[in-house]
Amino acid sequence: MAHRRYCRPSTERLLHASRPYMRAFDELRKLELFFKEEANRGCSTIELYELVQHAGNILPRLYLLCTVGSVYIKSKEAPAKDVLKDLVEMCRGIQHPVRGLFLRSYLSQVSRDKLPDIGSEYEGDADTVNDAVEFVLQNFTEMNKLWVRMQHQGPAREKEKREKERSELRDLVGKNLHVLSQIEGIDLEMYRETVLPRVLEQVVNCKDELAQYYLMDCIIQVFPDEYHLQTLEILLGACPQLQPSVDIKTVLSRLMERLSNYAASSAEVLPEFFQVEAFAKLSNAIGKVIEAQVDMPIAGAVTLYSSLLTFTLHVHPDRLDYVDQILGACVSKLSGKGKLEDSRATKQIVTLLSAPLDKYNDIETALKLSNYPCFMEYLDDGTNKVMANVIIQSIMKNKTCISTAEKVEALFELIKGLIKDLDGSLHDELDEEDFSEEQNSVARLIQMLYNDDPEEMLQIIFTVRKHILTGGPKRLPFTVPPLIFTTLKLVRRLQSQDENDAGEEASATPKKIFQILNQTIEALSTVPAPELALRLYLQCAEAANDSDLEPVAYEFFTQAYILYEEEISDSKAQVTAIHLIIGTLQRMHIFGVENRDTLTHKATGYSAKLLKKPDQCRAVYACSHLFWVDDQENIKDGERVLFCLKRALRIANAAQQMSNATRGSSGSVMLFIEILNKYLYFFEKGNTQITVASIQGLIELITTEMQSESTTSDPAADAFFASTRRYIQFQKDKGGAVGEKYEPIKA
Repeated sequence: MAHRRYCRPSTERLLHASRPYMRAFDELRKLELFFKEEANRGCSTIELYELVQHAGNILPRLYLLCTVGSVYIKSKEAPAKDVLKDLVEMCRGIQHPVRGLFLRSYLSQVSRDKLPDIGSEYEGDADTVNDAVEFVLQNFTEMNKLWVRMQHQGPAREKEKREKERSELRDLVGKNLHVLSQIEGIDLEMYRETVLPRVLEQVVNCKDELAQYYLMDCIIQVFPDEYHLQTLEILLGACPQLQPSVDIKTVLSRLMERLSNYAASSAEVLPEFFQVEAFAKLSNAIGKVIEAQVDMPIAGAVTLYSSLLTFTLHVHPDRLDYVDQILGACVSKLSGKGKLEDSRATKQIVTLLSAPLDKYNDIETALKLSNYPCFMEYLDDGTNKVMANVIIQSIMKNKTCISTAEKVEALFELIKGLIKDLDGSLHDELDEEDFSEEQNSVARLIQMLYNDDPEEMLQIIFTVRKHILTGGPKRLPFTVPPLIFTTLKLVRRLQSQDENDAGEEASATPKKIFQILNQTIEALSTVPAPELALRLYLQCAEAANDSDLEPVAYEFFTQAYILYEEEISDSKAQVTAIHLIIGTLQRMHIFGVENRDTLTHKATGYSAKLLKKPDQCRAVYACSHLFWVDDQENIKDGERVLFCLKRALRIANAAQQMSNATRGSSGSVMLFIEILNKYLYFFEKGNTQITVASIQGLIELITTEMQSESTTSDPAADAFFASTRRYIQFQKDKGGAVGEKYEPIKA
């Protein structure tokens, strides 16, 4: 009775209580062992098989029949094929969809290791494999019919609930296909002539969306890749016959994914793909499916083309025409749609466009694809930026060198989402950090552009300049500097070239390039970014100095001075700017006396007019280096050096007096110690105007000030002064000419 109770569970219990269902099967397994023991004791299995057929209720009777049938096959008292045929026919007695499914599932479970397969202990005559296949196919067919029929059981209002229940039971049907795939005797010919056509016939004829999608996916997942490849035409031929609502894109995508992985597994299998013309068949099938399903979302169509592209890149990596053909077909599908708003579709397009970059590791290959740039007009601004970043990251990762102006033009068209605002205005909500990261990636890209030929390199620079100047004031501070430095690299390559040798027609001459640089930096005035422009003018001035172009260098300095006077008003920015001017001017050797005096006088004047006294002091003593340059004999004016240092001392003294007047203390002596170090520097360099007496007087002044009660304690100044005195002592101990020079100084 216990066994009968488990054999007749209610529909609700079967659907939602899998554990009792599994327990019922476990009990039946124990019953099978009991019957087996009875057979071993001499009880006839034939009699048992006939006896259980007299059970009163049909459902328990059939469960018992399957259980005894399993023992009957094991006893080998009758051929396995006959018993299996009898069982599969007897199970027709249960036409209730749910009960019938579980009954046939149990039959499949108890028979799977007793099929008359080749090499099996139950192997029969020459047609033994056909018998095994026929049994499984018949059971599969009946189970699928029962499964499909479930949707018509009950009222229409519960259809959604029934579909959910059907989905939960799908594996009961799919296990039959798994059993089929495990039959050793099924070779390619049998699969092509019998198994696949019979399964597909059932799939197509059931006309049920859920069943068709699930079973097509099962076929793809359970049977071997080589079988799919050799029967591609049959499998693909079924696709247009499926219901329009079936998610065929996912089915085909998974098929192409399996075939792609199969192609990637070994180069030896690739000839099989060529032999069966897999690309042409898949491409044709996708075209038919998209044409048949007019309501297919754009995301679905792009997914199909993306899967086909992945397949092609694995199987035909050398056929760029195939790749371009796929891209062209996808562009045709997008034609007339405008900018895509479906995020899934745009994500799939990014995947599609990224695939060639990942495969070839070379943006130049992608640039050869005529349809590649066509996608950009269908992407929204955000996706355009994402795709541009993908392209730039690919170039960085593979260190790709874009070496012609034509390729740079094509590349910058692809990444224009980062170069300029496609809708004409910069979105305020854009995150500053993200924006900076995007523009820095563009800057790195500009630095990677290179060609050995100066003329071609100049054309590349013209192309980049044309694009980045359309970027608007927010982008220019990021993109102009790398362009300037890339151009300066070209200038330095040309420094050794005689301009006369280059010819009148040559455009790649330092003088002409400096004109371009000047115009490019002027673009920063729209930002405005005077501090950045000043730095770039000074860099150009230094390059002009190395190219022996005095008028050009002087003009760049003039522009820098104009910016300083008219645009830079922040006191901190002025301090930074004046030190940059002084440092650059010190390294200039091209200027004649008149030009150098003019520029030096201006720099000294700017230094003395800084707002804060400490800043004035430091800038003025920095100016002393403008009058004494080690490697230039004509610039060693000791008197003017001393004048700057004395002026710095006066400013430092005034700073202390102001501190005393406002705070009641004379402040730190740090400025005096810094000036002392300048005295020591020029003393050591041989400036005769810097005497031992002046150094000694400054040391005594610092010592007195530090001992004064009104001086603010400053540990940093104490440490600096102690270090300076140690240096003087070190020079004394060194001996020789230097030691003699330092000997009179008492530290």
